[in-house]
Amino acid sequence: MAYDRLRPSEPGGSGATQAQQKVHEQPKAENNKRNIVILSVIAVTMIIVSAVCAGLVIGLREGGADSVGNQVRRKPTRAISKTCSRTRFPSLCVNSLLEFPGSLTANEQGLVHISFNITLQHFSKALYTTTSISYVQMDPRVRSAYDDCLELLEDSVDALSRSLSSVIRSQDGNSKGGSTQDVMTWLSAALTNHDTCTEGFEGVSGTVKDQVTDKLKDLSELVSNCLSIFAASGGDDFAGVPIQNRRLLSSDDDLSGESVDEENFPKWLGRKERELLSTPLSAIQADIIVSKDGNGTVKTIAEAIKKVPEHSTRRVIIYVRAGRYEEDNLKVGRKKTNVMFIGDGKGKTVISGRKSVSEDLTTFHTAAFAATGSGFIAADMTFENYAGPAKHQAVALRIGADHAVVYRCNIIGYQDTLYVHSNRQFYRECDIYGTVDFIFGNAAVVIQNCNIYARKPMASQKNTVTAQNRKDPNQNTGISIHKSRILPTPDLDAAKGSFPTYLGRPWKMYSRTVFMLSYMGDHIHPRGWLEWNGNFALDTLYYGEYKNNGPGAAIRQRVKWPGYRVITSETEASKFTVAQFIYGSSWLPLTGVAFMSGLHF
Repeated sequence: MAYDRLRPSEPGGSGATQAQQKVHEQPKAENNKRNIVILSVIAVTMIIVSAVCAGLVIGLREGGADSVGNQVRRKPTRAISKTCSRTRFPSLCVNSLLEFPGSLTANEQGLVHISFNITLQHFSKALYTTTSISYVQMDPRVRSAYDDCLELLEDSVDALSRSLSSVIRSQDGNSKGGSTQDVMTWLSAALTNHDTCTEGFEGVSGTVKDQVTDKLKDLSELVSNCLSIFAASGGDDFAGVPIQNRRLLSSDDDLSGESVDEENFPKWLGRKERELLSTPLSAIQADIIVSKDGNGTVKTIAEAIKKVPEHSTRRVIIYVRAGRYEEDNLKVGRKKTNVMFIGDGKGKTVISGRKSVSEDLTTFHTAAFAATGSGFIAADMTFENYAGPAKHQAVALRIGADHAVVYRCNIIGYQDTLYVHSNRQFYRECDIYGTVDFIFGNAAVVIQNCNIYARKPMASQKNTVTAQNRKDPNQNTGISIHKSRILPTPDLDAAKGSFPTYLGRPWKMYSRTVFMLSYMGDHIHPRGWLEWNGNFALDTLYYGEYKNNGPGAAIRQRVKWPGYRVITSETEASKFTVAQFIYGSSWLPLTGVAFMSGLHF
């Protein structure tokens, strides 16, 4: 149907003639450089994995009876059987564990380590072998999907490496180990990365797709099993909430619902960041100044990003002066950490683009601006994709960075405006504009005190505010829209009778979205929510509404799906607040952004 979120595989999805298609292949020298970097990353990762494996073998084995080369068919131990019974893919779990040295003498805690090791090894091998076909001739659409996969596999290897190291340190009593929430987030992101990679090849065929598909075999199931095993090893803070999800709270999480301090800044923002976001721009000491007229450090945003040191542990501030910046491939990559972009205000500093799937690109590739480096912050700017509704998917802003914050920004587009791809994200006092699925992805994200504007779509289209794509019941992801306003733009308001707007539709099986304490205009359809395709996911999704108000918030005619619920319990609603859903009390204060930790101010 015309209003469906078009996939590249659907007829008419690209809308581009052959003459309009652009080739997005990297120069050979650049490919060589990237491949050397990737191979170096893999080599280091494999050294780490090998060292960890050796440690496990020494600690868990008493002899060589269970070596990999043993031809005798081994039977799973009680610990393996019990561990794998908790997973969604138990046969793969048993077989993969039996192949690993030390598994037959490992207890359940040791099997957690081993499951992480196995998954990391498979992802590292997939990255290595996928890189080896870089120079195969590819048409633009396949090249776009292939490049996505390389980037996403790199990110996943990094996430799994951090997860493994964190688990080992934590179980060894090392205080430097990451929290349970960190590990669940990184595993969830790795699974989402795999999903995005495979989706990029939908609708295409050929040798490259076949080879990549073969190299990615079992990766999704292995990460899913890791999630199941790790989630089962701890408590369940979603007790009583039928969302098939396990997540753990650390002892220092703030569940009070009160403002975090007298300045109303969250605890995870450092004092420097708090001061930055409350300081006049004229007083900010930026590390890099971008100015189109040449009066700054650099003239382009791309130059500014290049100047950012890799793996920075201190905040790097990029001040982008007023102007319209349209540059290709703007991305703060995984290695560029703790980067903060500050503009001169909404509508004054504008980062724009016009890429869309009509140019034979994946949706992932269309973003006018993207960020995957952890600790990313953007404030007082506009991100816009002006491709227009007829070009279908065209992303204005894509975020895959962990602990990301977008504050006082405009995010403007039509279909697929804001791609909340993965990890933990927080949006505050933003204006978000779009039509079809215009807030979509699989991050754990809270959108708080924002204006969410539905625009007039194309003829015969229906607006959908969200399309959440949680694929696995153990992923700690979802979209929480809190204390916000769901409004029509003036052009939609004048024609709202012809263009219904829905709060969301389920992109994947365990789609999870809540609207809490928000105002809804009368452009919202009385049913509230829209099917994706027939009965798909209607009994496995979790869609909730809690004490919303306005003419569009009436619940009497809402859908009767098994997975939809009107939330009446404050305890249940609190699960989707900053403090509990993204554990913001531990990291948001470091950014300096004002936020509400619990349900109420």
